[in-house]
Formats: sequence, structure tokens, C-alpha cells
Amino acid sequence: MKQAFYLILCLSVLISTNSCRKDLDFGPSSGNLEFSKDTIYLDTVFTNIGSSTYNLKVYNRSSNDISIPSIRLALGEDSEYRLNVDGMPGKSFENVEILAKDSMYVFVETTIDINNLPNLNGEFLYTDKIEFDSGSNFQSVELVTLVKDAVFIYPDKDNTTGIIETLTLNIGGEVVETEIQGRYLLPSELTFTNQKPYVVYGYAAVPNNEILTVEAGSRVHFHANSGILVAEGASLHVNGALSSDPDLLENEVIFEGDRLEPAFSNVPGQWGTIWMIDGSVNNIINYATIKNGAVGILSEGNPDAINNKLTITNSQIYNSSNFGILGRRTSILAENIVINNSGQTSFAATYGGKYNVTHSTIANYWNNGFRQFPALLINNFFDTVDTRFITDLTEANFNNCIIYGNDNPEFILDEIEDPSVVFNFKFTNCLLRFEDTSGNFTGANYDFNNPALYELNVFNQNPAFKDTGANQMIIGNDSAANGIGNLSFAGQVPNDILGVSRTTSPDAGAYQHADF
Repeated sequence: MKQAFYLILCLSVLISTNSCRKDLDFGPSSGNLEFSKDTIYLDTVFTNIGSSTYNLKVYNRSSNDISIPSIRLALGEDSEYRLNVDGMPGKSFENVEILAKDSMYVFVETTIDINNLPNLNGEFLYTDKIEFDSGSNFQSVELVTLVKDAVFIYPDKDNTTGIIETLTLNIGGEVVETEIQGRYLLPSELTFTNQKPYVVYGYAAVPNNEILTVEAGSRVHFHANSGILVAEGASLHVNGALSSDPDLLENEVIFEGDRLEPAFSNVPGQWGTIWMIDGSVNNIINYATIKNGAVGILSEGNPDAINNKLTITNSQIYNSSNFGILGRRTSILAENIVINNSGQTSFAATYGGKYNVTHSTIANYWNNGFRQFPALLINNFFDTVDTRFITDLTEANFNNCIIYGNDNPEFILDEIEDPSVVFNFKFTNCLLRFEDTSGNFTGANYDFNNPALYELNVFNQNPAFKDTGANQMIIGNDSAANGIGNLSFAGQVPNDILGVSRTTSPDAGAYQHADF
């Protein structure tokens, strides 16, 4: 009986509680909403490319549950913006409820076709408002987006099957079908100018025996898994120039991803690579910034070319998710180059070849996770599933360079010894980071007292970079690289990457030191 009594009592209390409960009573908004921002800047987007999603937080600071009679875009259904309010997409909403002392999110995004808008010099500032309520309770939040016009290069797509065009390469007279999405550039597309930015989907391929010329001040943006491919007999000529203001880079050529929002400005791996396949010739890059790719430059083949496969000068490569420069049995001449922040190796001279690097800064201060390799990797082999191939490293000369980073050691000479091949390298007047505390690196290649391999280098002293996290690799007044350069090499590259003379007391690296 006692148990039954308690059961009846509990049920009575529960029923009584529920019967006393009132439905939530939402009164009208009084126009005192508060917002996390009064203007939403959706940053810069290219025409017809969707923006990121931005959020606005709407606060009800009052002690009453309220209902907002209307939330809408001022331009209505014609607006280029899209809203999502409490999980519901649309451009206008009615009777939106917010509990007392609570808040809700409004999400905003846009995709704008600049061809539908009046524009000035390929840019248009598109604006609208999110309007809350009306009359005396009216409140609003501004929306602002800068839209850029661009030249779009993309492969064809079959509207029936959805299959995207892939590249067919002609290598050594053999036609090779690939799964690389992209297309060959048309004759009218073989000069990139600075009039509009370029947006590339897939790989823009330079046809056999043609030259792609990229003029000073050009901006080339790549979508995910996209890049430039230079075919057999073809060339890439990037003709950037020294900018009057190094912070503006107005005359440099910039290669980067197609997301223009600040949150993407230094995100590695947003696009593929600039790929110079075996057989492409006489590629020249001067005053370029290559950033946020998977591999900044991939150069393959032509190790014995009379003119180097790649000549790269006065250029910077940053935020590569794998390699800054990856050479495979190739020939590269590099002067005044700066590489930093690479997921694996900043400069990989692999499978032999020929490399001559002068007054360059090869650094790696990657902080996005563990990296397997040092800033500089040199080897003479290539492994497949079944076979290891070994070939000549005819030259690997690093003169007046800085090779440094946040790991140790920061260069490795990975030689597979074979009496039939050569492995020639030398470091001269460089600042190097190499401390073998575990004794893993032994043998003749690491005999730092051998002047045939190492001459007048400085080891494990502070390069005093300005800000490695921001890729500001200029060196300061107290840098160990100051004054250690060889004058004969400085004579070959008389000005640093900023145009500062180094003909007297040259520093190692791409920069002469500065007071900052």
C-alpha cells in the first residue's frame, strides 16, 4: 500500500506540474536587437565563384521572448546574396523567434556574375542590407563584397556524361593519355597580361613547341588540383620585374589559389603545381611569387641541357604543402630565390641532375605538423615498386646561400654509391644548419673539413630572419650570414632580391641585411 501511495503521489505532482505550464509567449520585437557587427565584409570574390559563408549573430538582450516580424534582404529576390536564418535558406523570413537573453545566427554567402553589373576597370563593389523589422523598429546590417572580373581558363565538360576533358601528352613522339584534367592553351591565350587576373581550372597546358609568356604584374589564380603544365618542346617565360614597393609586389608575377579571402592567404596546398615535364625547354622565371600550392615548381628531365631546363631568379616560393622546388634528374640555375614553409622539403634535388644555386635562402620553418625531410634534400636515385634507378649528380653547387630551418639537420646528401655514376656537390660561403647529435650521418659526404666539398661555410649560427612565420626572410644586423659571401659569386649576382647592391661585403642568402 505504501508503494502504491508514493506512486500515486508522484503521478499527481507530475500531472499538476504539466497542467500549470504555459506555452512560451513571444512578444513583438521592440527594435532593440544587437548585432555582432554592423557591416559584413564578404571580402573579394571572382565573378561566378562562390564566397565563403559569413555569419552574423543577432542578440536579444531583453528579458522577454520576442518575435521579429520580418528579416529580409533590401534588394529582395534580386539580391545576389543568400541568407540562412536558423537553418532555413531564403531571402526573406517572417516571425523569427528568439528567446530572452538568447541569440541566433544569420549566415550569408554570395555568387555574383559581374557581367550583370556595371563595373569599373574589372571591379565592382556590390552592396546590400539585411533589414530587420520595419517602421520605428527598423534596424539593418550592411553587406559589402568586392567582385573582380577575370579571364577564366578551364577544360571542356561533357554535359551528358559529366566527364571533364583530360590532357593527352606527346612525349618523344609517343602519344600518352593521362587522367590530368585540363586543356591546351589556344594561340590567343599564350600571353598572360596584367589587365585582368587569370583563374585556371584544371591544368593549363602550354602546347608542344610553344611559349607561354606571363607579363610583369600578372596575377594567376588556380583552383584546387590545378596548375600549369609545360609540354615537350614548350617553354614558360615569366617576365616579372622589381617592384618599387616590396610590400605591394605590383610588378611581380603572383601565382596562388583562387580563394581571395584573408583566411586563405597563407593556407598551403590550395592548388597543384607549375609542372615542367621532361622535354620542356628553356623555362625562365624572374620576379615571381609562388604560394600556397602542393609543389611550387616541379621540373623533370633535361639534366644535360645546354640552356638549363629552368632558370629562376629573384623569386619567392612559400607555403607549399609538399615541396617548394622538386627537381627530378633536371637542370636548374637559381639566383636570388627564397623558399620557406614547405610540408616536406623546400628544395629537393632528386634523381641526380645539375643544380647551381647562388645567393639564395632555402629555409623551412614549417609549423603545420611533422615534416620528414630537411630544407634541402639531394639524392641520386628514384625508386619504383620494382626497381631502383641511379643516375649522375653532375653538379650541385650552393654558393653564398643560407640553408636553415626549425629542424636539424637542414640538409641531407642521400647518395646510393655506384662506381658507374658521379655524385658531385659543393657548399661554398654558406650559412648551414647541421648538427648530427645522434651520429647518423657519417662518411665522406659529411666531411666538413674537406675543402673540395665544403669551403668557408658557417655552421649553426643564427640567421636572424625578420619573421619566419610571416615569410619575411630578410636578415637583420646581427645575422651570422652578414659579410660571409664570396665576392666572385656576388659579382655574378650583384644586386639582392630587393635591388640592393652586394658588390662590397656580400651577405649570404637572397637579401643583404637590413635594420628592422
